[in-house]
Amino acid sequence: MIDLLDKYILMAVDFVWGPVLVFLLFGGGVFLMLFSRGRTLKHFGLGFKLLFGFSDFGHSKDSEGQLSHFKALSNALAATVGLGNIAGVAVAVTQGGPGSIFWMWVSGIIGMNTKFFECTLSLLFRGRDVRGDVQGGPMYYIPKVLNNKLGVFLSFFFSAAGLIGVQAMFQTNQVASFLSAELSIAPIWIGLFFAIATGIILMGGLQRIATVTSAIVPTMCVIYVLSCLAIIFLNFEKVPEIFGLIFKEAFSFGAAFGGASGYAIMHAFKVGVKRGAFSNEAGTGTAPMAHGNAKTSEPVSEGLVAMIGPFIDTVIVCTLTALVILVSIDVSTLSGSIEGISLTAQAFEQNLGSVGKFLLGVSILFFGFSTMIGMANYNEKCWTFLFRDRGIFKRPLFIFTFCLMLFLGAIASVDLVVNLIDLGFGLMAYPNMIVVLIASPIVIKEIKNKLSFKN
Repeated sequence: MIDLLDKYILMAVDFVWGPVLVFLLFGGGVFLMLFSRGRTLKHFGLGFKLLFGFSDFGHSKDSEGQLSHFKALSNALAATVGLGNIAGVAVAVTQGGPGSIFWMWVSGIIGMNTKFFECTLSLLFRGRDVRGDVQGGPMYYIPKVLNNKLGVFLSFFFSAAGLIGVQAMFQTNQVASFLSAELSIAPIWIGLFFAIATGIILMGGLQRIATVTSAIVPTMCVIYVLSCLAIIFLNFEKVPEIFGLIFKEAFSFGAAFGGASGYAIMHAFKVGVKRGAFSNEAGTGTAPMAHGNAKTSEPVSEGLVAMIGPFIDTVIVCTLTALVILVSIDVSTLSGSIEGISLTAQAFEQNLGSVGKFLLGVSILFFGFSTMIGMANYNEKCWTFLFRDRGIFKRPLFIFTFCLMLFLGAIASVDLVVNLIDLGFGLMAYPNMIVVLIASPIVIKEIKNKLSFKN
């Protein structure tokens, strides 16, 4: 029964992530980059000034919102900088070869610009949920941009897809896989632990979530980045060769894992874009939900801060993971099967021994737990928009349901979990990217009016 379900979900994923969605995310992102003439990247540095309080652009005591720029970005990074950076990159390498890493880079750079557009829209068209709290995200800007019944339908469609796409099952699955292999702890106990721990934090609401993520995110990034740099330094002589391999495979006329060359290139491209979307989530509509809570009166200011997310996530952290794997493991021995976190663990242990295993273990726990919390924040926004706290569909049932899915993710197969999340992300991306493209002239007007004299 499970095998049959897995088969049908995989068929649905292949359909949803067909050429149309890959073109929508990648081609749409390229269009937004050209349409904006790269002006958002020119002001990228202002995003860091806003993040650390060195600029008061958009700051007012009367500004709506609940979170500072730093806490809003931390919430977004908690969901994006996670096991997708450790296990997701390994999946990209095994599924699409080293060439897929190049397309992850391209996807990340284009994703920076895409996130500016969708997060600026999120602030421009904020609304209030049934509890009276200020919220932003595709479910709020889609109906306001389209201003018709189709917009209302697509806002509910996005939220329904979000209940699947922003589950944190992949996180509990991969943490359970690692701890089961290394410490012989049964996945069922790992799933139960994270379900209970996440439930306790969720009971504290948005402010507790923001406080926890703003503490965890910087710590986990520093530990993981320093560990990766140590491994890269130990294998520094291989780095130029690895970069050459990545570029060669991205445009190679030889198959990545056998087959026609054209298919191999397209496969690497598709896998890179899909894993890039899973990693930085640009275009899927998740980040606008986090940044929609930012306390600011200037939407473009939060758009600039949002750009930092894909830069840290894909351009920096995913690159480090890819280099660690490729300098440590002979890619010719890799199969096309999903190996996930075990591949990264092999690279860490091979280079740093038991210390590497410990550092990766700590990183996995930080990354995994922070993403569970960040995803819960997104999932609750979709839940609340859909069910409006009617009847039994109030917050306690949401917390129970989300934590139950965490538990089930720990004991499910990695193939089933990855395909389920890919399906949800893909379905979220369609309405979000279409509306972002339609509304792009509105954002361009904001750029011209608000960023013309900023540097």
